[in-house]
Amino acid sequence: MNTKTNESDDVPLSRASKFHHQEWTEIVDDLQANYPDGLDSDDVTQRIQKYGYNEVAVKSVPKWLIFLRQFNNVIIYILLIAVGLTLLMGHYSDATVIALVVFINAMIGYFQEVNASNALDKIKKMLSVEATVIRSGERFDVPARELVLGDLVYLEAGDNVPADLRLIDVDNLRIQESSLTGEADSVLKNEHILAASVPLAERSNMAYASTAVTNGSATGIVIATGVDTQIGQISQSVADVSGNKSPLTKELYALGRGISWLIIAVAAVMFVLGWALNIYDLPTLVMAIIAMIVGSMPEGLPAATSIILATGVQKLTKKHAIVKTLPAAETLGAVDIIASDKTGTLTKNEMTIQDIVIDEQHYTVTGTGYAPEGDIQINGRAVDAKKIAKLEMFLTMGQQANDTFLTEENGSWEINGEPTDAAFLSAYYKAFGQKEPKLNEIDRIPFDSDYRYMARLSENQQQHRFIAIKGSPDKLFDLAENSATFRRKYWSDLAAKFAQSGKRVIAVGYADVADDVNEVTHESLKASGITFLGLAAIIDPPRPEVIDAIKDMRQAGIHVKMITGDSPDTAKAIGQQLGLANNIQTITGSEVEAMTDDMLASVVTKYDVFARTTPQDKLRIVAAYQANGLVTAMTGDGVNDAPALKRADIGVAMGVKGTDVAKDSADMVLANDDFSTIKTAIAQGRRLYDNIRKTILYLLPTSFAEGLIVVFSILLQQPMPLTATQLLWINMVSALTLQLAFIFEPAEPGLMSRPPRKTSDKLMSRYDVFQMVYVSVIIAAVALAVFEYLDSMTGFAVASTMAVNVIIFGKIFYLFNIRTAAPALSRSFWTNPMAFGAIAAMIILQIIFTYVPFMQGVFSTAGLSFNHWVIVLATGLIVLVVTELDKYRRMFRSRAL
Repeated sequence: MNTKTNESDDVPLSRASKFHHQEWTEIVDDLQANYPDGLDSDDVTQRIQKYGYNEVAVKSVPKWLIFLRQFNNVIIYILLIAVGLTLLMGHYSDATVIALVVFINAMIGYFQEVNASNALDKIKKMLSVEATVIRSGERFDVPARELVLGDLVYLEAGDNVPADLRLIDVDNLRIQESSLTGEADSVLKNEHILAASVPLAERSNMAYASTAVTNGSATGIVIATGVDTQIGQISQSVADVSGNKSPLTKELYALGRGISWLIIAVAAVMFVLGWALNIYDLPTLVMAIIAMIVGSMPEGLPAATSIILATGVQKLTKKHAIVKTLPAAETLGAVDIIASDKTGTLTKNEMTIQDIVIDEQHYTVTGTGYAPEGDIQINGRAVDAKKIAKLEMFLTMGQQANDTFLTEENGSWEINGEPTDAAFLSAYYKAFGQKEPKLNEIDRIPFDSDYRYMARLSENQQQHRFIAIKGSPDKLFDLAENSATFRRKYWSDLAAKFAQSGKRVIAVGYADVADDVNEVTHESLKASGITFLGLAAIIDPPRPEVIDAIKDMRQAGIHVKMITGDSPDTAKAIGQQLGLANNIQTITGSEVEAMTDDMLASVVTKYDVFARTTPQDKLRIVAAYQANGLVTAMTGDGVNDAPALKRADIGVAMGVKGTDVAKDSADMVLANDDFSTIKTAIAQGRRLYDNIRKTILYLLPTSFAEGLIVVFSILLQQPMPLTATQLLWINMVSALTLQLAFIFEPAEPGLMSRPPRKTSDKLMSRYDVFQMVYVSVIIAAVALAVFEYLDSMTGFAVASTMAVNVIIFGKIFYLFNIRTAAPALSRSFWTNPMAFGAIAAMIILQIIFTYVPFMQGVFSTAGLSFNHWVIVLATGLIVLVVTELDKYRRMFRSRAL
């Protein structure tokens, strides 16, 4: 067929997803190609000029802009205001420290964002470098980037597919597509037309860029290049998908904005009131307002939050969970949904024979994965395969009808070939050890898409020749049909039963041949028939630790959803083995594609298993859960998972078997590929959130108390009891000591028994605000009362020093209340030894602040007597007594309800 014509005005790129539904001859016409001679150089030049090169080019954000936008945060604005105020007051060392916090936070965010963008570069490298094309009647190699629509490409074993192709002429072609579909087995290809609704994983007449040819050869026509290929669309999705801000980031942003406006509003009112009533002269009033802002502004909050998250990240790293962004560590604690890829994540991605049936005997095979560790059993008792002739024959024939290698490397078993074949090798090694039988291969029939079996002609040491055959049950049933002892219905029913339980079924047989036979053919097998031996049922076994982890997650109110390229029946069966739900509901990728985003969001929570999915399906599924207000994590290991990993609230990639693209797109990488590590990370995330919340509930009342002292002084027209430098001292030493105690606060009891917090929940409840107000008032009122009482008796220096220490010890006693939901005087009192270290450090600093002459000169302080310290301790104790009484009241009230 020769259809060479002039270049059309528009090549139908948008139809790339439907080419599997067309006859290839129509595609040749559509793309104005020239079959069988291929395009000429003029065609190629024109198409490159019109459509560009076959490469993924994504716009990159300038590095300077990435750095600058790290400062676009309300908390950073608050810190910058604090820098300006401290500079204005001449406290250059304080300004330097705060500025360093701002810069370090910006650098951390910058490096995290730059590192995540490397995912696109990894995708570019996956595209093939060379391609074999047919142009002007000749076959030769060209750079893959120079491929154009309509090019004829020749594929053979060992090639990487350079672009998306519609296959034209196929000869036993098998392609490994796990980078796109996530499924381990190579896919048999043909050139037949398919139904329009066939999902990506079942498009047997297509070859996709970045996949690898494992067997056979074929000619295909290029139907998509560059960003229009499936891998290109994934790269574009990774570029277009913006990672969501973590719930904590959103809450801190809202909190910081609210606090800043509140402080500014109060400061403005106080300034106007002070000016109108002529309470102070203008310089004194300005300094009072600055002191109020400095005292009230919780500039230690971002730093404390970052330190708590950073230490949590370090702990997770020791547990093999590498967290790339600090907020991601906390986000784990809020997860409602874990949408997980199946192969390699929930399962081992190592095909394993689980059942062998010979005649009426049903053997079970223990051990999972490729490692030959386990037994062959019957009725729970191990058997010696060497003493059971038919079982020995079955295992030997399965080992012979095989072209895969299974080897141990550094303690890990790796395969070179097909996973199904590796399952038979592992079973053979379990029974007989790793010593291969002494047989000579004479000839073989490789696995063929039309015949769906593999046969091997071998000769033993006695020069007896036989054919070992293994393959699809229905094909071997046909070859065994003439045997008088073969019971087709029995074996068909058994195969169907295994298939319905999610297992792959392989039949095994053999045929004795004359000693002078040197060739095995399809025709000779059909003519002579075979002796049927039995069936093997194979699974990709669930990871044992995953089943327990999912059970624990369900108890914690977290739902695990499985997304896979498997058939619905297989996927559902595996979901049942994993214990995803009591009554598993399944939906296919085709059904997902047929829904609008709103329709999908309305029904997505009903389903536990998503089968036959594409990368775009995964992305939409994650977005649909998020549309329901559910914090969604996505786990995966393949390129096909990358867009969904980035779109999720937290993406989790496998570190050992995961692709670089998946790891770069994720927020967390499991260094040990252990799904159960996510459970540990979730518990750590919940602990981090609790401790950050405790830090906020501790920091805000004590900071506001400092501001209230200034407000009360203005309203009462009294002298300022505290200077701006003293307020800065209080904030600085608290940040260096007491606030850090929350880093080491252990998890509250029952942490993983409570449901995930709702995204609509606030960091502070109404009661928290109420407690914040009354604690602020108590500390401020007591400090002001002490100052007023002593000012006329001892002078400003002693009275002011007393006020500072009253605030500090009020913070110390409040720490015992806020540390735990349990009563302060309980077992929880001793659970955080570092809290006592922080208190000791704080007291030492206060002694230095009070008695060292240099500090007295800088901060206008004076030494205190023993009686003064008694007053300080007594007033601090007031805070603990009031807050603990309130805690008991709430505990009794909740029990009554």
